[in-house]
Amino acid sequence: MEISLCMIVRDEEDVLERCLLSVCDVVDEIIIVDTGSIDRTTEIAKKFTDNLFHYEWADDFAAARNYSFSLATKEYIMWLDADDVLEDKESFLTLKKQLDGTINRVSMPYHLSFNENGQVTHSLKRNRIVKNDARFQWSGKVHEFLIVYGEALESDIPILHKKIKPHSSRNLKIYLKMIESKTPFTHRDTFYFANELMYNGRTEEAIKYYESFLLEKGGWIEDNITACLHLSHCYKELDQVRRLHYLFQTFEYDTPRAETCCEIARYFIEQSQLPLAIFWLELIFSLKKPKTMGFVNESSWTYVPHIELCYCYDQLGQLDKSYAHHIKAREIAPDHPSVLFNEEYFKKRLD
Repeated sequence: MEISLCMIVRDEEDVLERCLLSVCDVVDEIIIVDTGSIDRTTEIAKKFTDNLFHYEWADDFAAARNYSFSLATKEYIMWLDADDVLEDKESFLTLKKQLDGTINRVSMPYHLSFNENGQVTHSLKRNRIVKNDARFQWSGKVHEFLIVYGEALESDIPILHKKIKPHSSRNLKIYLKMIESKTPFTHRDTFYFANELMYNGRTEEAIKYYESFLLEKGGWIEDNITACLHLSHCYKELDQVRRLHYLFQTFEYDTPRAETCCEIARYFIEQSQLPLAIFWLELIFSLKKPKTMGFVNESSWTYVPHIELCYCYDQLGQLDKSYAHHIKAREIAPDHPSVLFNEEYFKKRLD
């Protein structure tokens, strides 16, 4: 089975070549849809494909992606953003051999950020490859998603998101135009609009839309949990009671997650209630990380609890326990600034 790579791009001269070099020799067709570049993006695209198309941008990511998919001629379609990279080509070629026409979709990890050692700190999963004749469609003007069904294959081959540009207000502007034109929001739009408000520093407005999203009920579990975590963040400087309330509200949707436990522990550390902080941090090691398509803060499941416990036990005068957690953190993230600081601290304390 052959794969068409379909991409929508605009002003991506800094990253597009890196992306295409990582994948050009493992896909069978490259389709680039440009939505109005004024830099060297199209020039770079032409180095890799003759299938370069222009699409008039209309503030609708799903429409642009659906157009790119409509141009694919191979049995399967893969999509990437210009700042994505595929590093494990050998495993990807093995994956291609598994695409026998019965598989409708392939989910792959999406690694979003990394620490000083190059270890993944934040990730999620995306439906990355789909069967062409299934005619799956994208939905959503912003933060679009593929509506999929049928036989699925879960791959552990990651796509790396190596973003260079800072977060822009582009998505927020699209949502504001939707409000201005009285375009109805879906429940999902309300959640993502709240995200964009928060990312752009409009905290009180973000709170309003997150709370509206949760009150409406029926949202995806992962979005509900994330909305609560973001509300806790928004309330951090405004209302400590509400901050803690929304952390505990995450338990209405699923069993405790490491991300929530770390935040509850930080609250108690700030309140100088270290035994309570220790309880929530130690709890993490008994939790099972969920298999989810949602957002995962990998660091909360690995080295961060050890760093926090190192601090808590030290403050309580329990040096042996503190040092034991430092050793565990050092094994996982030896170059993390807190680990390096603690290494020097213990050299002085233990000499």
